[in-house]
Amino acid sequence: MDHPLHTWEPVLSAAAARAVDLTKVYGRGETQVTALDNVTVEVPAQRMTAVMGPSGSGKSTLMHCLAGLDSPTSGAVFIGETDLARLDDKALTRVRRDELGFVFQSFNLVPTLTAMENIRLPLDLAGRDPDPGWLDTVIDAVGLRDRLAHRPSELSGGQQQRVACARALAGRPTVVLADEPTGNLDSRSSAEVLGFLRRSVDEFGQTVVMVTHDASAAAYADEVVFLADGAVVDRMQDPTAASVLDRMKRLER
Repeated sequence: MDHPLHTWEPVLSAAAARAVDLTKVYGRGETQVTALDNVTVEVPAQRMTAVMGPSGSGKSTLMHCLAGLDSPTSGAVFIGETDLARLDDKALTRVRRDELGFVFQSFNLVPTLTAMENIRLPLDLAGRDPDPGWLDTVIDAVGLRDRLAHRPSELSGGQQQRVACARALAGRPTVVLADEPTGNLDSRSSAEVLGFLRRSVDEFGQTVVMVTHDASAAAYADEVVFLADGAVVDRMQDPTAASVLDRMKRLER
């Protein structure tokens, strides 16, 4: 049964997240490594943005800084209009819990909980009741209504990742951060997960930022941001797998 979507009006001018003059340095002296070097990136609301780059380009560091999991050496990170650097630990935890959804390569489901319990887990931990209509919409969108009582071990990899996507969306976050979400999946399961993330943007007005090394995955995005040596070196609108692959080959030379 299809449930009516909660109405939303596109507001495409606002940035859902921003990194401004972001620099992240690890270590000191001879062991010092600059993972991000004065990076400025805007993540448009209600769009899907992919972040790509060679190994060591800084894409995972950028994701961790956007998520408030790592503090920049200098520069600023905003979720909406909230400057993460101005928050104490308690407020930062609240932003991560209420404003951000996470999808990881390794699924990160709790093995003893059912699919439904995993989907509800962040809300339950926060003591928040889900919006029943929204939860139904998300469950139907990932196509798992007949699997809600199953535990992760009883689900395929693609089904587990779709549970993780539903969990990320259940609280209606400002931004969903997906870190190599198809890294452990076969091509069919990857297409299912990427198709759902795309639908979450097109139908629900969600904002998604996805780190990926896969040109086919990046082609689902509205824009690809390319990093190399800790800096933004290119951006591509309306990517195709072929155009992304060609750009990555030039970056890796």
